[in-house]
Order: sequence, then structure tokens, then C-alpha cells
Amino acid sequence: MRDVGMREPHPHVTAFPRHRVPASHMSQILILMAKQPAAGQTKTRLCPPLSQAQAAQLYAGMLRDTLALAHHVPGVQPAIAVNPAGAEGYFAELAPDALLFPQGPGDLAQRLAHVTGAAFASGARAVAALSSDVPMLPVVYLRQAFALLAQYDCVLGPCEDGGYYLAALRQPAPTLFTKVTMSTPNVLRDTMAEAERLGLRVALLPACYDVDTPADLARLCADPAPMPATRAALEALGDTVA
Repeated sequence: MRDVGMREPHPHVTAFPRHRVPASHMSQILILMAKQPAAGQTKTRLCPPLSQAQAAQLYAGMLRDTLALAHHVPGVQPAIAVNPAGAEGYFAELAPDALLFPQGPGDLAQRLAHVTGAAFASGARAVAALSSDVPMLPVVYLRQAFALLAQYDCVLGPCEDGGYYLAALRQPAPTLFTKVTMSTPNVLRDTMAEAERLGLRVALLPACYDVDTPADLARLCADPAPMPATRAALEALGDTVA
């Protein structure tokens, strides 16, 4: 169901708020699925045209902007799902007011099940997992996701490649992830089928692209969204992405 309204201008945000969301709002947690930027470990599908070091530099900018979005959803506690193990110090410095959850072992599906389950176990009543590949995402989509959880059991943000950039729940549903083969064009379809099997009512946010391929990189360069840290990283790449 696509009843979530029009696209709202992307806010120009350059820094995280200095104070935590009040404890009374810890019942809603937005988890960014993140990886510590490192050459040869992040955004390798952008190589070429980028070098491994350039891909890591770009991802660092994308990560900062996506984190900034998460910090501008009222009444929601930002969190980071940390990968690899041992990267807690990096993320604690990057976002000192965010909760940190280890992603744990296994493939993406297992890690999504683990971190969402951990967030619910911490006392959350609504949990959303967000990709770190969408720095251009309008923040209104994130606000709508939590608003829709008042009426629906699950909210999904479709990616144009057949996956999703966000999955929000108001109860644990590990098989929503583990029963689906990730990184295929059918991830969204198969996730919705599993949700139907579980008896979950599902709402869909507007679609968005994510940055995985050189074609996505070209689209990112032309995107008018402010995303200041991503923009600075793109400008530093110079002729590589011209």
C-alpha cells in the first residue's frame, strides 16, 4: 500500500544533535546497518571506476549523511549495527549519542534478524533497520515508517533493484529475513510473501535507489539532495566521477 504522501525536501543537516533522545522515546529505535569504511571492504562494486581507497572514502561520506538522517526523526533513538566486530570505537566517535548493536556472525539476513531482535530485547516497541547506502533518502520517509507502524505490523521501503532500503517492525519477526535469499532481484517480493505467511500487515514507502553499481554512482552525482558529506567526497574524487 503506497499511501504515504509526497516527497519532502531533504533537510540540510551537517552535525548530530548533542543530546540523546529522552528515555521515554527509547521505545522506537532506528538502526543503521553500517560497516567501518576500509579500502577493499566497502563499496567494492564501485571499483572501477573508483579505486578501493576512493570507494571507502565515498562510503564514509554516505555513512555520515545517512546517520544524519537517522538523527532527525523525532521521538526515535538512533542506533548503529556495528560491523566488523571491534569497530565500536569508530562508531562511538562518529555518533556518540547512538546505541551500538553488534551485527553478529552470518549473512545479511541472519544479521538483520539478530540486530532487530536485540533491539526488541532492549525494550523497543518499534524497530527499523536502514541501509547505509541511501544518503539521498528524504527524511520524511523515515518519519512515515514509524507513523505507519501505528496501523501496520511491517513497513518496507522498496529499492528500485528489487530489494529494500528499510524494514520496520513492531514485533520480532526473524524469519522475515532468514527465510529470504538476499542480494537477488526478488528480495522485496519474497519478503512480502513471508510477511503474508506470518500474517503481518505490510505498508510500502515510496521507492528509492541505493548506491551499489557504477550506474548508481552516476545517478548519485546528479542527485540534487544536499547530502553534504557525500557531496564533499564526490567532489574530492574529481575527474574519476566526471
